[in-house]
Amino acid sequence: MRIRALGVIEDAVVELSPGFTVVTGETGAGKTMVVTSLGLLCGGRADPGLVRNGAERAVVEGRVALAADSPAALRAIEAGAELDEGTLLISRTVSAEGRSRAHVGGRSVPVSLLATLGEDLIAVHGQTDQQRLLQPARQRGALDRYAGDTVSVPLGEYQTAYRRLREVSALLDELTTRARERAQEADLLRFGLDEVAAAEPLADEDVQLAAESERLGHADALSSAATQAHAALAGEPSEPDAVDAGTLLAQSRRALESVRGHDPRLAALADRLGEVGYLLSDIAQDLAGYADDLDADPARLAAVEERRAVLAHLVRKYANSAAGAAGSADGGLAQVLAWAETASVRLLELDGDDDRISALESEQESLTEAVSALAAQLTAARYDAAEKFAEAVTAELTELAMPHARVSFGITATPEFGPYGADEVEVLLAPHPGAPPRPIAKGASGGELSRVMLAVEVVFAGVDPVPTYLFDEVDAGVGGKAAVEVGRRLARLARTSQVVVVTHLPQVAAFADRHLVVEKTVDGTVTRSGVTTLNDAERVRELSRMLAGLEDSELGRAHAEELLAAARTHGVPPNG
Repeated sequence: MRIRALGVIEDAVVELSPGFTVVTGETGAGKTMVVTSLGLLCGGRADPGLVRNGAERAVVEGRVALAADSPAALRAIEAGAELDEGTLLISRTVSAEGRSRAHVGGRSVPVSLLATLGEDLIAVHGQTDQQRLLQPARQRGALDRYAGDTVSVPLGEYQTAYRRLREVSALLDELTTRARERAQEADLLRFGLDEVAAAEPLADEDVQLAAESERLGHADALSSAATQAHAALAGEPSEPDAVDAGTLLAQSRRALESVRGHDPRLAALADRLGEVGYLLSDIAQDLAGYADDLDADPARLAAVEERRAVLAHLVRKYANSAAGAAGSADGGLAQVLAWAETASVRLLELDGDDDRISALESEQESLTEAVSALAAQLTAARYDAAEKFAEAVTAELTELAMPHARVSFGITATPEFGPYGADEVEVLLAPHPGAPPRPIAKGASGGELSRVMLAVEVVFAGVDPVPTYLFDEVDAGVGGKAAVEVGRRLARLARTSQVVVVTHLPQVAAFADRHLVVEKTVDGTVTRSGVTTLNDAERVRELSRMLAGLEDSELGRAHAEELLAAARTHGVPPNG
């Protein structure tokens, strides 16, 4: 892993051992940045405050060895990444402005993909994780994770039924509590539908009636105009001497007919006059028929206006509801008819609520029985898993210098079903014989809590392993013989997984396969930190510093050499 411009680290390369790697250094040297870097590669939150002062961006790059068929490799390949001879390149960039970018296998990817890959690659534990372990929800989750399929399978079925039960219950509550509102809505719809049905409107009827009203209202003027126009075209029988258009046209045509044979152009004009004559005759006949058919009927006009008033009332009341119209007559009846169609469907829904409520009540009863049965199955599976889990963690605590401690689980029923069943789960610890089991939040010291946390992870490693474990000072509060046992247990865990530990304890550091130290130098106002891999002599010097605070103390060096020798001799028993 390479780290650039992150916090106090200007540029450093961190080479992690396949087994147990320990990271040490003085307070403030930048050990936390190593943990932060791994967190960024695993999709952690990008804080622009992490970028080194004066730098534009912080960059963390990592090479991860993966089996081609591992879940993380398959997820990365699915996202378009490429593996390079069994290794996956991951990088994360954080700008000083807060922008974050991620790359996996040479492809730009969402940061969320890093988080997904991180779940398959690494388990990170620190002081904050210990505090999370104190939360009952986390303890229930830990137990379910340990139980595996015996809990996860019925839990999946339970959650499906539980979600549906909540949906059905919410819908039932809505239908029953809003019964009065829905009845009022149904009454209004029935009234409106009856009103529309009584009027029996037709599409565009209002447009047609408007045209008829206009015609009837001006019948006398229309008749007079048609009569005058007819007289001008065809003449008036009562005035035989009057000149009309037809007579003049006939005279004009006769004048041309006598000489049309002398010029084709004039002949064409004579023919056009003939066509005009036929057209004029047709118009005159139509005008005569129009005047005869036109009937100024006041009764019909009154009936039309009354019908228009009825239709306008419907448009004002229902057209706006159908299409948000402004109440104009144009197209208004079409909107009224559309409202009536929609209202009919809605009324059927409202009228069917009683049957719907009955069906939902039946489904609710069935779902309640199913949820109850599945919750009981979950409880039984958790009891079985809790007994095995507690025994395994207790055995691990014996290895961690707590031979008389006993871990158990308190499982109590909740008054109501929840998303994870009807159980409240709490980890209990009896640190010594005769002590009553108490919640670890109340019954465990800081050092005991650290060892319980480690014991839980070791047990998980046997049933749900991840390739890499990172422990960030989870041994806080531990010292002496207990610290030696913590180091031995971490070394044992490293036989099956990669283990990275940030620690201040020399007893833990002595068990590591590789020892990295984070060193800080001050050059004027610029602080730089580097990460160095120690050889045997340098390890003695660093352990001496951790033991006595003096790197060159002969007594400290002797103690450090003794600690390393003991770790090599008594580190991990051959039988594991």
